[in-house]
Amino acid sequence: MSQFQLLGSRRFAPFFWTQALGAFNDNAFRNAMVMLVAFQMGLDDHTVSLYTNLAPALFILPYFLFSATAGQLAEKYEKSRIIRYVKLFEIAAMLVAAVGFYTHHTTLLLVVLFLMGMHSTTFGPIKYAILPQALKPEELVGGNGLVEMGTQLSMLIGMIAGNSLMLIAGYGPVAASTVTILVAVVGYLASRRIPPAPATAPDLVFNWNPLTETARVLGITREDRKVFNAVLGISWFWFFGTVLVAQLPNYTRMNLGGDGSVNTLVLTLFSLGTGIGALLCERMSGRRVEVGLVPLGAFGLTAFGVDLYFAHPHLAAVHGLDWHGFLRSAGSWRVVMDLTLIGVFSGFYVVPLFAYVQARTPRERLSRVIAGNNILNALLICLASGFGLALGALGLTAVQIFLAAAVLNVAVAVYIFTLVPEFLMRFITWVLVNTLYRVRADGLEQIPDEGPALLVCNHVSFMDPLLLMANLRRPARFVMYYKIFNIPVLNFVFRTAKAIPIAGQKEDPAVLQRAYEDVDAALADGELVCIFPEGGLTRDGDIAPFRPGVARILERRPVPVVPLALRGLWGSVWSRRDSMLHRARLPRRFRARVELVAGAPIAPLDARMATLEARVRELRGDVA
Repeated sequence: MSQFQLLGSRRFAPFFWTQALGAFNDNAFRNAMVMLVAFQMGLDDHTVSLYTNLAPALFILPYFLFSATAGQLAEKYEKSRIIRYVKLFEIAAMLVAAVGFYTHHTTLLLVVLFLMGMHSTTFGPIKYAILPQALKPEELVGGNGLVEMGTQLSMLIGMIAGNSLMLIAGYGPVAASTVTILVAVVGYLASRRIPPAPATAPDLVFNWNPLTETARVLGITREDRKVFNAVLGISWFWFFGTVLVAQLPNYTRMNLGGDGSVNTLVLTLFSLGTGIGALLCERMSGRRVEVGLVPLGAFGLTAFGVDLYFAHPHLAAVHGLDWHGFLRSAGSWRVVMDLTLIGVFSGFYVVPLFAYVQARTPRERLSRVIAGNNILNALLICLASGFGLALGALGLTAVQIFLAAAVLNVAVAVYIFTLVPEFLMRFITWVLVNTLYRVRADGLEQIPDEGPALLVCNHVSFMDPLLLMANLRRPARFVMYYKIFNIPVLNFVFRTAKAIPIAGQKEDPAVLQRAYEDVDAALADGELVCIFPEGGLTRDGDIAPFRPGVARILERRPVPVVPLALRGLWGSVWSRRDSMLHRARLPRRFRARVELVAGAPIAPLDARMATLEARVRELRGDVA
C-alpha cells in the first residue's frame, strides 16, 4: 500500500498528527518569544542579543541532561501512555507561556523554553522507537518519510505562525498564547487515539543518575558499530543543517539583498525540499531500508552546496527586495534550485539512516539508542553553532561558510563510508540494478523476518546476486562461483556483502569445502543464505537440473527453504545470450522488465531437489 494510506490508519495517523503538532508548537512558541523580545519590549541591542543567544542553549540543554532518562522511560513503560503525559505537560507549559507573553516576563518565557526542550527530549526516543512496533517492515521507510516530511513542514509553519501571530497589532501575545494552547490541546486529543505500544524492556532497572545513565546509553549506542556509524551520519546531518539554517538570514540580507519575506522563502524551499526527498525515499528504495540512498544524499549535499556558493558569491548590489522582487532578479532561480535540492538530498540522506537504526537495533534497546542518537545530535548542533561563529569571526561570509560545510561534507562522507562500506556497496548495487533493469518484486514477505533460511533461485545472468541483493529486505549471504566473485569492482560489492565463493570439486576442493563451512556458520548465526542450485548460468534460458548442494547443506543444518524465481532476464544485458553468443551486438534488452517472485517456505524434510526445482519452475511460469 502507498505510504499516504498510512495517514488513514489508526496505527499511524494519531501518532503522526501528535508529533507534527508538537513540532509546530515548539517552533511557534520559540519564534513568538524571539519576536516579542526583539521587537516589542523596547530592549537594547545587547540585552536582545543575550536573550536570543541564550534561547537555543536553553532549548538544547535538556537533550544532554535528560535524553538517557527518556530512553529508559520509553523502554520500561507503555509508550502511548507516556505520550499522553508528555502532551499534558505541553499544555501546562503553554499555559505558563501565556502568562509570560501577557506580562512580558522574559525569565518566565526562558523557563518555558527549557520546559519545551524537556518535552521534545522525552518525546524523541518514543518518536522513532514506536514506528517499528506500529508498522510492518515494508512500511518502515514510508512511515519515516512521512514523519520527516511532517516534522519539516510543521517546523516551518510553526516558525511562520509564531512570527505572524506576535506581530498582530495590540493582540500579538494573546493570539500567540491562544493558538499554542489550542494546538497543545488538539495534540493531546490526538495522542489519546494512539494504539497501545507495549514496553519493550519492562524489567529494565531504572537508573535515576543522568550522568552514569548517559554514559551507559552512549555505550549501548556504540555496541553495534554499523548502527553507531549510522547515528554519526544522522548527527552530521544535524550539523550540516544547523550551519545552513543559521547562515540563511545573513545570506538572504547580504548576498541576495532580500528582506524577511525572502528569508521565509528560502527556509520554505529547504523545508519543502527535505519533505519531498523524505517522501521519495519509499519509491526509490522499493519500500526497503535502502542505505544505498545515503551516499546519493551525501553527494547531493556537497554538489548543490558548492553550487549555492557559485550561484551568488558576491554581496548584493540592491537591498530590501521582497520575495517577488527576488524571484525576478538575475540568478534567483539557480538559488531556488540549489536550496530545494539540498533539501531533497537531505531527505535521501537522513530517512534511510533512521530506518536503518530502527531495523538493525533490537527492540528492547532501540529507545536508548535513539536517546544516544539525540545526545550526539545535540552535541553536533552545538559544534555547528561554534563552527559558524568561528568562521564568521575569521571574516568568512555566509556563502563562504556554506562552501566550507559542503567541502567538509566530502571528508565526513568518505570517513563514514570507509567505516561502513555497506553504504557504498548498497549504493553501487542500487545504481547498477536501477540503471539496467526495471524490477518488480512479489511475495518477498514469504522470507522470514528473523532466523535462518536457505533461499534457492534460478540463475540467468551475472547480475542475479545484485538483483536479489537490491530487492531483499534482509541481508543475505550469496553463494557464487569464485570467478564471478573475483570480477573487479563487483568484488568490492560481493566482499562487503559477505558473499561466499564456491568452486567445483575438480577445480578447487578446498574452496568448495570452505564454502560449505561458511554456509553452515551463517545459518547457525541466524542469517539468510542464497544459493543457485543449477551450479552455473543457464545456457538456453531454461532451468538446468538442480545439483545436490542444497541437500548437503540441509543434512548438516535443517532450515526452511524459500524458493525464488527470476523472470524476464534471459536476453537482457549480462545474460549469456548477449554477453557470449552475440558479443558483437549491443544488448537488445537494456532496462529490461524483470520480476523476482518468492514462494512459501518449504520445511527442510520436504525440500528434495525435485520438489525445489519444480517449485522454482512453477514460480517462473513454466508450469500452469
